[in-house]
Amino acid sequence: MDTLVKTYVKVRADFTPEGQIVPLKFRTEDGMPCLIDRIIDIRPAPSLKAGGQGTRYTCRVGEKLIYLFNDRNRWFTESVD
Repeated sequence: MDTLVKTYVKVRADFTPEGQIVPLKFRTEDGMPCLIDRIIDIRPAPSLKAGGQGTRYTCRVGEKLIYLFNDRNRWFTESVD
């Protein structure tokens, strides 16, 4: 059975005048850039599968939906170990 773990990633983001963080793209663990096509949802939420708490961004990257988490200014995704 595969285990999901936190994979910390580099994120490029904009900040709105109201102070909201808007991630634009991130780099995977192997350095590949992933452009975020659309942010579908933003909410405080735990990463139930990999552990951790923070703001969860539901992002469309190509045909995939990705959960991108911001936990005290550190960004991570869930990946299979």
